[in-house]
Amino acid sequence: MEKIIIYGGSFDPIHNGHLRLARAASLRLNADVVFVPAKDPRWKKPEASALDRVNMLHLALDHDGSGAFSVDLCEMTRDGDVTYSIDTVKAFVKRYPKRGLYWLLGADEVNRFPEWESPEEIARLVQLVYVMRPGVEIDPDVVKKYGMIRLDYDLSGSVSSSAVRSLTSIDVPASVLDYIEKNNLYYMAKIEEFISGERLAHSLSVAHLALAIAQRNKILAPEKAYVAGLLHDLGKHLSEKENREIIGAHYPDYASYPAWCLHQFTGAYLAEKEFGIDDPAILDAIEFHCTGKAHMPPLSKIIYSSDKIDPSRGYDSTKMIDACLRNYYVGFLKVLKENEKFLKKEGRLESTPLSDECRDLYLGEGK
Repeated sequence: MEKIIIYGGSFDPIHNGHLRLARAASLRLNADVVFVPAKDPRWKKPEASALDRVNMLHLALDHDGSGAFSVDLCEMTRDGDVTYSIDTVKAFVKRYPKRGLYWLLGADEVNRFPEWESPEEIARLVQLVYVMRPGVEIDPDVVKKYGMIRLDYDLSGSVSSSAVRSLTSIDVPASVLDYIEKNNLYYMAKIEEFISGERLAHSLSVAHLALAIAQRNKILAPEKAYVAGLLHDLGKHLSEKENREIIGAHYPDYASYPAWCLHQFTGAYLAEKEFGIDDPAILDAIEFHCTGKAHMPPLSKIIYSSDKIDPSRGYDSTKMIDACLRNYYVGFLKVLKENEKFLKKEGRLESTPLSDECRDLYLGEGK
């Protein structure tokens, strides 16, 4: 008997964890997977519109390329303010009377299943299957009562839709990431409260370049490069007075630094305060992307370079980009040297303790 896995959810947005889980379920059960996006979920209010969520779902499945995946909009088109899973199950039973039907649950949905509308009937009409998730303790009584079957799979990752919305994770297909950016969804709407126009375009360009460099160099957790690149200029909108007030309160060691580099410190402050970024590597990369410093971690070198050689700056930085893609460290040294030469030529090479120690260590100056 041919089988169908019904995979419901708000998909706000669809992410790679959803896709990994769907692939695993499809292989283990030898079944097609039908994604059923919810119009108005009972448990949470989606941030993105129904249209945006459906568009991202289609983009993700097109990107995945699996012939076993499809989308069904029965819940989106059903009348009524609230749609129930039991109605979806009945619709599938009627439409596919000769196919084995499964309902795929996330671990966080298992314990709440008894609160669903008509849970006993759902369990009678379809086979409920679920996967474990780190940090979620499954109630064995619920599993037993509704005859749920556990799928032996635990590699969907720590990504969640809420993590994507808050920029804690960007573990989504590239096409979905592009859609989020172009349609000002989730974290993008908040970023535009701080930077917009050409400054935002620059930040996006830096984010994508940094991500590419991190990926090509096989840097651990390359998505951190995207986050740091996207947020590195958050302090640019502040006046010098506002910058100095924040620095005086939170970065007193740099209170006397010149105006041109103040936004690197306030950018790190805003990334932590406004976006909840608490990863030391990301914050360090933002905090020193202008001046550099001695003993910069890999991510900090990548963000420093990506900011300086961003293609949107309007000069030919192809050779330095290629150098960074081949080897981020060698590329960083090249960028540092070329940036010094440019600033000297323009008469804008300013000295700070941080920039001096950076050049002394990496370019051997002052020795």
